[in-house]
Amino acid sequence: MNIWFLGTGAGRPAKHRNVTAIALQLPEPSCGWWLFDAGEATQHQLMRTPLKLNKLEAVFVTHLHGDHLYGLPGLLSSRSFVGGVTPVQLFGPPGLKQYIETVYAVSGTQLEYELHIHEITDTDGIIWDNGACKVEAGPLEHRVPCMGYRVTEHDQPGKLLVHKLKELGIEAGPLYGKLKQGQSVTLEDGTVVRSEDVTGAAKAGRVVTILGDTKPCGTVEMLARGADLLVHEATFAAGNEEKAHEFGHSTTVEAAGAAASAGVKQLIMTHFSSRYGNEDLVRLESEARAIFESVTAAVDFLMIEIKRE
Repeated sequence: MNIWFLGTGAGRPAKHRNVTAIALQLPEPSCGWWLFDAGEATQHQLMRTPLKLNKLEAVFVTHLHGDHLYGLPGLLSSRSFVGGVTPVQLFGPPGLKQYIETVYAVSGTQLEYELHIHEITDTDGIIWDNGACKVEAGPLEHRVPCMGYRVTEHDQPGKLLVHKLKELGIEAGPLYGKLKQGQSVTLEDGTVVRSEDVTGAAKAGRVVTILGDTKPCGTVEMLARGADLLVHEATFAAGNEEKAHEFGHSTTVEAAGAAASAGVKQLIMTHFSSRYGNEDLVRLESEARAIFESVTAAVDFLMIEIKRE
């Protein structure tokens, strides 16, 4: 599982940084990817990565500010021209359906695949489960309705203990698959073999929390608790808390404090004001690291592998 930062800026594009978009690349067997927000020119950013539009499975919009949304209609439209025929799930706040349908009606755009739009009104709880991962949403505190998302990978069955299977006279074949899936099987002599007796410990699923714009609020800890990776905005440097909160944003030290309180393993800060160049990121990281050690200030095209323990 990999996470790609396609845009790490706030408000408007800059020469060194595009506006918000994050891609979560899923592991096998899916090998697809999900998109979180789509600021202007996100599809241009995608062309500099190995991610293919026809593999896009779902889009999660945090809120309807333009720097998180203006790139979405064009991106979804382009998917029809690159062989994208499978359905796409689109999640976001009320108003998202009207926005997309209005743009396509006025422009005469026709998609060659099914686009299922889900407007989230109850933002506390599970909003989707595709069988491999579940997604939860929760409301954040910003100037407009905004949400964060928690992606939890389902636990994976433990490795088959082949030596035990051979001792029981079970050869490689269909029974291996059933046991791997957690099912018990009955042998010809009537012996019942339980999956838990011939498999190792289950592998815990990874947890990734991706937040929209927010000032500090209780929902952050709820969504981020124990996550393997937390993506948190850090629009302003430390010492600018009053200004940050005025506009519904957070500072570097507030992002770090949230990571520490939630007990996450890794923090990635993003959504930096255009007042900060990439040369300022070392300082911004240092501010946060005084509170939470495992922190990275994202730059465009940063890719992080989220490893399974």
